[in-house]
Order: sequence, then C-alpha cells, then structure tokens
Amino acid sequence: MNFVVEALRNNPELAIFLTVALGFLIGRLKFGSFSLGVVVGCLLAGVLVGQLDIKIPPTVKAVFFDLFLFTTGYKVGPQFFRALKKDALPQMALTVVLCVTCLLMALTFAKLLGYDMGTAAGLLAGAFSESTVIGTAGEAIQRLDLPEAERRALVNNIPVAYAVTYLVGTTALVWFLPKIGPKLMGIDLRDAARKATAASHSDKTGSAGEADGITSAARLFDVRAYRVENTQLFGKTIAELEALPKKSRIFVLRGRSGDVLFDYASEHRVRAGDVIAVMARFEVHAARGDVIGPEVSDPELLDIPLEALDVIVTSRNLDDTSLAELAEGHFARGVFLAKLTRSGIAMPVIPTTRLNRGDVMSLVGPLTEVERVAAVIGYSDRRTPATDMVFVGLGIFLGGLFGLLSVVVWGVPLTLTASGGALFMGLLFGWLRSAYPFFGRIPEPAIWIFDTVGLCMFIGIVGLGAGPSFVAGLKATGLSLVAVGLVSSLLPHTVGILFGRYVLRMDPLIVLGACAGAGTITAALRAIQDEAQSSIPALGYTVPYAIGNILLTAWGPVLIALMTI
Repeated sequence: MNFVVEALRNNPELAIFLTVALGFLIGRLKFGSFSLGVVVGCLLAGVLVGQLDIKIPPTVKAVFFDLFLFTTGYKVGPQFFRALKKDALPQMALTVVLCVTCLLMALTFAKLLGYDMGTAAGLLAGAFSESTVIGTAGEAIQRLDLPEAERRALVNNIPVAYAVTYLVGTTALVWFLPKIGPKLMGIDLRDAARKATAASHSDKTGSAGEADGITSAARLFDVRAYRVENTQLFGKTIAELEALPKKSRIFVLRGRSGDVLFDYASEHRVRAGDVIAVMARFEVHAARGDVIGPEVSDPELLDIPLEALDVIVTSRNLDDTSLAELAEGHFARGVFLAKLTRSGIAMPVIPTTRLNRGDVMSLVGPLTEVERVAAVIGYSDRRTPATDMVFVGLGIFLGGLFGLLSVVVWGVPLTLTASGGALFMGLLFGWLRSAYPFFGRIPEPAIWIFDTVGLCMFIGIVGLGAGPSFVAGLKATGLSLVAVGLVSSLLPHTVGILFGRYVLRMDPLIVLGACAGAGTITAALRAIQDEAQSSIPALGYTVPYAIGNILLTAWGPVLIALMTI
C-alpha cells in the first residue's frame, strides 16, 4: 500500500487517471432512476484520492479547463449569435431574467448567512448546474490581494458547496420542470404537446438506432415496387403521376415496362402491367400502396443507389425557412429528412420547425438527388476522424490573449481570464464553422473527449486539491446548504416560467425547454420531453442554453467582485 501511495504522490498524473476512472465508475452507479453523473463522480473521486495529499501543478488543470470551455463555445456558437436576431429575443429575455435571478439568489443567501466567497461561488455553480463557475470564480479568487493560505482555503470551499448543491438542485429541477412547471402555467403538458403536433406527420424523440451497432427495425422511409393496375394512372408520365393531388410526399424513382427501364425524365406513359419504384414514408406504403396495384419483387428495378448524408445549413436564403416550405415544389424531390440536429440536440421533424444556419440535416434519398439538394442547402459534412487542431489551438491561444484584457467597473478590475477568453473564442469559432464549414471540423468523438473528459479531468483535479479540507468544510456548511441549494435552484426557474408565460406570452412547451436551456440542464430537457411525449420543447432549448452557458460562466468573477464590495 505504501508503494501505491508514494507512486501517486511522486507521479501525480497517475492520481489524475485513477480519479477519472473512479469518477466515471461512481457516476454510472444508479439509485433507482437517479445517478450522480460523471462530473460529480469525478469530484467525489478526486476528494477521496486527494486524502493522500497529492499536489497537482495548476497548469494541468488550466489546460483541461480551456479545452472544455473552447468546445462548449464551439457547440453553442451558432445559437449564441442566433439569439441576437429578433425572433429569438423572447427566449433571450427569459434567459437573462433567469440567470440574473440565479446570481442575485447566490449573492443574497451568501450575505444573509455569512458565507465566504468560495462557498457562495460553489452555491452558484451547484444550484444552477454550471461547473464552469468553479474555474472562473477560482481564477478570480486567485487574483485577489489576500494571503496565499486564505486564497487556497476559499478556492477549496468552492467544490464543497458545489457537491452539496448540485445534487440537490439538479435532482429537484429534473422533477420540478416537467411536473410543477406545467401547473404554474395552468396546462396539461401532454395535451399541449398533442395539440402542437396535430398538424405533423410524426414527432420522433429517439430510436433504437441511436445506440452504436444497433439499427431500429422501424424504417422511416422505404422504396417499394408496385405493378400498375389502377386505370386512373394509365397514360401518365412519371412527372404527371407525381403531380397528382396527394396528402403525402410520394416519388416515383423509376419504372419498368417489359425489359425497358425508364426514369423521371422519360416521356414513357405508364401502361397496365408496368412496374414502378415508389419512395415514401413507411406508413404511406402501408396505408395507400395498394391504390397503385399489388406490390411485387423486382430487385433489378429497386437496385437504386441511396445515400444518407449529413448537410450543414449555410444558405442565407434557407435561414428561418420552415420544413413545410422547404418540402414544397420540385426542390426537394425524392429527398427526405431523417433527422435535424441543432447544437447537438435533436429537433422535432415537423412542418412548423424552422431551419437555422448551422443546423445539421440528415438527408436520405437517391444519390444524385441528395447531392443536388445538399449543394443548395449548404455543406456536405462527410464523416472523418480528423480534428482541425490548427483551428482548436489557435482559437484557445487567441481567446486566452483576449481574456487577459481587463476593464475597471466602479473601481473593480474585471476580466474574462484566459479561460473565459477561450469560451468566447469558442463561440466565435463555432459560428465561423457554421457559416464556413469547409474548415474547423471537430468530429463528435473528439468533441466528447474535449467536452466531457476535459471537464471531468478539471473537476477531478479540483477534488484532489480540495480533498484534505473537504470533510471539514462539509461539516461546517453542509446542512444549511441543502436547504439553500433547493430554494436557490427552484426559485429562479419559477420566476423564469412565470415571466416567459405571462409576460412574454411564449408557448408553454417552449418556456419549459427554454428554462432547461437557460439552466444548462440537459437532463431536465429529456425529462420534459419524456413527460410531454414530444420533442417540441427542444425548440426552446438551444438559444437559452447558449446564452445561459455564457452568463452563468461570467457570473463567477462577477459574484467574487460583488462579494468584495
């Protein structure tokens, strides 16, 4: 045992990896349907390993924190700048009100109960599920003109308060938003969702295909062969068949007359016994396929190259266009939308959903048609494992330089810090990537590494540093923080719900999604969608999530500055 302890002390990098391993293990443990999550798991693991009094160079912590913040900005950049547009102002206003209330709650309770600034920062970080406050507030404390021992004690109090209030706040909000939020607005959540999707064909929130190596048996689109026996279809070309009145999008990809194949451009007129290949949604085939005639097996006719392609929306002409408008006319002939993703969040695929620049559309259809449509929409984002590290490294460097600039407000010097600058530059670079996607690609696996592992490494190192004083700090403030964390997390969201619904007159589903986004609580969004049995709340999530990340992160040094007044 002594060998292991000495190895960890003399080689602190081993302690970091042990902390992350234990943290992910703790985070995956489930208590009923509840789990701590890997972030809190890494904090607790760091505290546990930190009892061995292991010293970690502060530069290591800063490297992982900067990677995490840059990636966070990269993900939400397009939606952050989107919030500056007129149609996003209500969601932006709700987010500002909620986030300002969060700051005031933390400051008020800290003043009333005599919390030190480290505990106040931990309360802000935990009750509002914003781990980045730990870093930005800690950096602000380190710049104060205080003895080193006092600064260290204040910084070590941040994770103590964070651990207590995060567990209380997150658990309460995942229950509060879907259960109590609708009651505050006087609605039935599922009934509101049903009414909102009444005009849509489908509203999928997920499928078995989301898991690696697993494919859903439910096929959204299909190509089938039918022998034409309906006399009303005789004598028409493919173009004339598709022009017939219909409620659903149906396309004839090509046909066979005897041994001769003909396509959309052909002037061939369909005769009795011809076979046509029809592409449509699965439910259309099931309900209306026999209107054409019996389905037949024709492998040669159905041997049509299909493509599934992710396309980033860059066209200014398509920005704020609804899916219903996009599907009209000849533009999207033969092409279907399988999935729409915005800032990593799946949007509802319904006619009223509007596109934003930077959205990722997963298109399905014949190869030539998909390529044609993709060229109009934007950039074909074909998968590659390579990360543009010039983009990442330069972004963090430039952001750090920008963040080191300071301004004096009421005699108090304020600065973003190098880490805050990395977040800002991530926003800018993320927006640039959405507008000019031929550079700056960071694949999803790399985003997961930078985002999740970067944050967990940072939090684990925070826990290692706070370990020796963690238990004493928890005994001193733990009981009061449980009650304070509960009130601090629920009251701002109550204000946000009432403000959004009764002052801004927002749709109740959007209000709940916006509150989850403003509080940066993805778990709450999932709970709202599950309760509503709809993905529509996600439409209100992305803009507030982008603004909330920035404001709550910025509140770290602001809170420290206010505490010193």
